[in-house]
Amino acid sequence: MERRVGTVARGVRCPIINEGDSIEEVVVDSILEASEAEGFSIQNKDIVSITESIVARAQGNYATIDHIAADTKAKFGEDPIGVVFPILSRNRFAASLRGIAKGAKKIVLMLSYPADEVGNHLIDLDELDQKGVNPWTDVLTESQFRDLFGEVKHQFTGVNYIESYRAIVEEYTECEIIFSNNPKTILDYTSSVLTCDIHSRKRTQRILKENGVKKLYGLEHLLAEPVNGSGYNREYGLLGANTATDTSVKLFPRDCQPVVDKIQQMVEEKTGKTIEVLVYGDGAFKDPVGKIWELADPVVAPAFTSGLAGTPNEVKLKYLADNNFAELKGKDLEKAVAEAIAEKDEDSAGSKESLGTTPRQLTDLIGSLSDLTSGSGDKGTPIVYIQGYFDNYSD
Repeated sequence: MERRVGTVARGVRCPIINEGDSIEEVVVDSILEASEAEGFSIQNKDIVSITESIVARAQGNYATIDHIAADTKAKFGEDPIGVVFPILSRNRFAASLRGIAKGAKKIVLMLSYPADEVGNHLIDLDELDQKGVNPWTDVLTESQFRDLFGEVKHQFTGVNYIESYRAIVEEYTECEIIFSNNPKTILDYTSSVLTCDIHSRKRTQRILKENGVKKLYGLEHLLAEPVNGSGYNREYGLLGANTATDTSVKLFPRDCQPVVDKIQQMVEEKTGKTIEVLVYGDGAFKDPVGKIWELADPVVAPAFTSGLAGTPNEVKLKYLADNNFAELKGKDLEKAVAEAIAEKDEDSAGSKESLGTTPRQLTDLIGSLSDLTSGSGDKGTPIVYIQGYFDNYSD
């Protein structure tokens, strides 16, 4: 019978994960139980996606604000710290900021505007135009910003992040807030800088090094090693951390490659099938209304099995139908298109037939699919089982 279904993504429920649990056993048992309960079979090239959160929970990869404060103090001493380009997020940065402030003598908080790195807006571009403000050249103090734009609250959360971040810092130390998109601006206030941007951090750090910064660290350097028994991440430090409690954070998971390799091996031993596995964090997509780019993690997928490397090799079905086989209809057209897809080159990128396929890393595409499937709230499905992803019209 001709197939009528392509890619299927299923959210899979599992027990609530605690520190010390075998994440590999939990994942494998959960997908096998789901397979039996829902009547689907495990097939070669199926994909298991696991949210980074449950990997980190199993690892116990947590830290308190005291751990963050101790590392901040060890790195910066009594210097005023320029905290540069943090994202505007209660979940992603507020607890980390609390720890940084607790370990600092003074914080100069430099916010980018009109939005942070991932698209959380303080103000609209139209407002900048109306006020004659150039965000690429103009540096604003907090009072100047308020005089121009008043009290600003986030469109969705209703949070005034300027007030919120000031209040957090002032629980522990002195706070000064400025607004600039030029990394060099902070050097007019202090020569000791902590960069807090995620995807642009290397450029920010390069510019600061070229312009005389004395002490320079990024969030990736805080908790890159254990501090007084804390969790840690050698590659990402505090990048990718999010709030666990008011006084602690869950760090991005570490050492994930052995996890995905072990799950792949266990499934093959139990079913005889070779599946692909990845650990995913945020998806890589942008909300056209809120203008938020979802990716607050340093990467979409910190680890994945080898079959998920690279980009899709696809051709555009409608291009074939409209151009190569425009004279055909019905079953003749379907057959011709299927044969063309089956016979495509191993690497179709750059061909006319691939026009509009927008090649991206497989892990970014699959991570985004998984993130949207599992959600970030109370669905209780931190595992996503994907079938048919590598199928095409010729299969």
